[in-house]
Amino acid sequence: MSERAAPFYCPYCGDEDLRPNPEGHGAWECAACNRAFQLKFLGLLSRGLQRNDGGGEQI
Repeated sequence: MSERAAPFYCPYCGDEDLRPNPEGHGAWECAACNRAFQLKFLGLLSRGLQRNDGGGEQI
């Protein structure tokens, strides 16, 4: 079984100095901006992917 993917950069400052946070599963902390955040997969969208070909109306 593989481990979950880790974030590559902080969503707030863009720095790559991230470490797991002991607060819970999916929690990370950024040493550059001193912020903690949590990532969570919510699920797949029921509408699926929509193609944007530049023409027509988007639903």
